Amino acid sequence: MTTDDQNLINRCRAGETAAFGILVDRYQNRLLRTLVPLVGSVHDALDAAQDAFVLAYQKLDSFRGDSAFYSWLFRIAYNASMTARRKRRHFPKHSLDQRQDDSGFEPVDGRAPEGPAESMMSEERRQTVRTALAELNEEFRDPLVLRELEGLSYEEIADILGCPLGTIRSRIHRGRMELKAKLLRMMNDEQPEPAPLRTGTACG
Repeated sequence: MTTDDQNLINRCRAGETAAFGILVDRYQNRLLRTLVPLVGSVHDALDAAQDAFVLAYQKLDSFRGDSAFYSWLFRIAYNASMTARRKRRHFPKHSLDQRQDDSGFEPVDGRAPEGPAESMMSEERRQTVRTALAELNEEFRDPLVLRELEGLSYEEIADILGCPLGTIRSRIHRGRMELKAKLLRMMNDEQPEPAPLRTGTACG
């Protein structure tokens, strides 16, 4: 855990509630970017993130500092996201395409600005990946998202999901294979039909 995070936690425990607000500002966008593909919509991700921050604040005295604050926060958020997902077991496949909903939230992208053509192509690729992720079975999608988007270790993912380490490794491997197959199929489906050959007339 960073010294700065620990300092903010100590200040919050001492009664300075504004210090927790700094932690919220620091981690909310990162948390939301990971929760959206897990729960299926920005709206539910916002609800899960809000619940997670409230619970984290209430349980702050139980945080022992054995792991990074964000890892601890994410475990709380993941449990909250599972509650949200159980409320709507079948979300539309296109829901992951939403970059913004009525809440007005739009994930922050820290990369350099792109030109119009490059930006359009990048968004098309992101939309394709989100759609393919939505089609994965959740037992493969969840560990894959935690590994590829959140960068968690296999051990951390096993702890969060409550599965044996070998099972997590197997599911991530299979999830990658299925995601790759879906992306290839989707890209092939989007290829334009070749134009018919024009036959010329013989001279003479």
